[in-house]
Amino acid sequence: MHGRPRKAASKPEASAAKALKLRSVQSQFMSNHHRKIYTQEAIQLSAKLLAINPEAYTAWNYRKLAVEDNLSRIDDSDPSLVNSILNEELEVVAIALRRNLKSYGAWYHRKWVLSKGHCSLEKEMQLLNKYQKLDLRNFHAWNYRRFVVELTKTSPQDELQYTTDLINDVSFSNYSAWHNRSALLSSLVSKKPDGFMPKETIRRELDYVHNAIFTDEDDQSAWFYYLWLLDQTVKMETPLRTSSWPSDGSIIILSGPGCFNGSSSSKFTTFCSESASFPLILYFDQAVSGVSSSTVTIDSELQGNQDLVWEPVSDKNSQLSCVWVARLKFDSTEPCFRKENKVKVSLGKSQGIVSSRGCNLSAPFEFVFTVHIHDTVGEPQEGIVSWTDGFDNWDAQSKDLNSLITSDQLNADTGFEWRKQAIKIEIECFRDLHDSKFGKLILARLLMAEETMISDDAVKGVHYNEILQLYNDLMALNSSHDQYYKDEHSVALLHKVTSSTGMYRRMSRHLFLYRNMNNIVCLRLNNLTLSRIAAVEKFLFVQMLDLSHNELHSAEGLEAMQLLCCLNLCHNRIRSFSALDSLRHLKQLRVLDVSHNDMGGKHPVDTTRYLCSRPLSNSAEIGRQVPCKYWDAYLVLRDLKKLKQLDIIRGNDLIAGEEFSSFVRQVVPKLVWLDGHKLAS
Repeated sequence: MHGRPRKAASKPEASAAKALKLRSVQSQFMSNHHRKIYTQEAIQLSAKLLAINPEAYTAWNYRKLAVEDNLSRIDDSDPSLVNSILNEELEVVAIALRRNLKSYGAWYHRKWVLSKGHCSLEKEMQLLNKYQKLDLRNFHAWNYRRFVVELTKTSPQDELQYTTDLINDVSFSNYSAWHNRSALLSSLVSKKPDGFMPKETIRRELDYVHNAIFTDEDDQSAWFYYLWLLDQTVKMETPLRTSSWPSDGSIIILSGPGCFNGSSSSKFTTFCSESASFPLILYFDQAVSGVSSSTVTIDSELQGNQDLVWEPVSDKNSQLSCVWVARLKFDSTEPCFRKENKVKVSLGKSQGIVSSRGCNLSAPFEFVFTVHIHDTVGEPQEGIVSWTDGFDNWDAQSKDLNSLITSDQLNADTGFEWRKQAIKIEIECFRDLHDSKFGKLILARLLMAEETMISDDAVKGVHYNEILQLYNDLMALNSSHDQYYKDEHSVALLHKVTSSTGMYRRMSRHLFLYRNMNNIVCLRLNNLTLSRIAAVEKFLFVQMLDLSHNELHSAEGLEAMQLLCCLNLCHNRIRSFSALDSLRHLKQLRVLDVSHNDMGGKHPVDTTRYLCSRPLSNSAEIGRQVPCKYWDAYLVLRDLKKLKQLDIIRGNDLIAGEEFSSFVRQVVPKLVWLDGHKLAS
């Protein structure tokens, strides 16, 4: 590991003798522990055990109890006695660390002793300097150092200089020093003391890390630090709203159940709702909290929307999310086809929308859209949805696309210009490393970063062909990281499809109207060898999405597409139901195809995601216990309450059979079609 050779195993005879000795000492120690004997002889026995095996956690806990017992028996007014007891503990830890410098128990015990006071912090820092030269990458020592630094009130500037000295004088391959440097700089830049404003600090650090990179371009430590710096350069401190649905200036046609039965020639978005409500979606460039009726105001002619409830769309059950959704109510029973209902959404006028860094939304923003309400057409549609027939090319003009896909433009007021200039300088610098795999990767990342910063629609998208070629080269050069490069290639490809330059030409190849469902817009991104989903902020208007015949391993990202009613994921590489977890958030989903993905029980269930220890304990709501092997499927399907058509068994042999079919019918009671067969009423 990290270029260090593994130590040769000891001879069997020596190992057997060591084990015998350890068992004898451990037996005596456990007897003392159970009887709560804290004599000097018993304490020395525990020290002997820890010298043999520093990972004996019970022995460390025993010594804590012994220290507390001894301290309770002495006179507090004599600090020399206290120091004697605590110094003995530090010596035991030192002996254990000589045995194993990465012993969790030893470092935690030393931290506990130090928290008692009466110890020389200066000596601790000297000892740490010694340990960190013995093992440059010992994260235990670095964590302990941060603990001691906090006790000594050492300034972040002094610690930053310490990392500089280690990198310059000992080794620029010291990954731990680079990592600690990033932690220190994050704190300093957020507080902005003299000499640590973001613009100057990032430029200075970029120049500094160049020395390490160009000295040895194959050393990974400096590259990882550079990637962190690149993220700091690109990421704006304050959050921005990057997209929303409905978009500014758009016209939305709303209808109740049955609106998918007919057909329409309208180029406007038609949204069908059985609950007389439609989603209002806000998409931010970073996870935020605080989206509520007090921070987002709605001025609407639609009744009953005074106090909207905003919910984060997140798989982590967190109040931090890039995507927030509220549901606006409308009345589909009153004929008001000719009436235009204006809705104005304003956010950022009052503070409260905050990023994880504690920064408020950068600037107020508002958008206006128009709503037309249609009468209910009839009974909800129960015909089967085909992914091969019934599609027409969408003959919309570019202005129709622009009304559906909108995003914020960055400006100089948000600290944008210096970041843009810094990226330009770095691109020119790393073109000189075009033969290095690290150089190609960094250049691709830099070009992607510049694309996000180009504000001129006429030139946006100029780098994507070069980025895609760089990732193709990397896949050929470094097959061990092939999947990562494929994922990044997919991200670049999807951004290329939605880039402003030629967006209408590129997007029109993938956009169709589905006649059998009121000409809803279908986005077809099939057969593109995609392995990752990206650019979903540009697809919020999509109601029908075809991602079949790709190489996707997960549905992550689709949770933002709150309008999705039809989704095709067949013929991908989705191996487990937990990879479909994000679909739980798609409350409008009616049609789902996940056939031919080789899903089933062969792949282990990720039980770490569940709060309950026994999956069977939460199964009463479907009338019988959920078999353990279907628990992942249950967690996804139980929330798809509007699902009418499901293709799942074909091509997934491990879940084929009547047992699974019966399970699906119970979990999704509204299901009409299962794998092409209509279910009995």
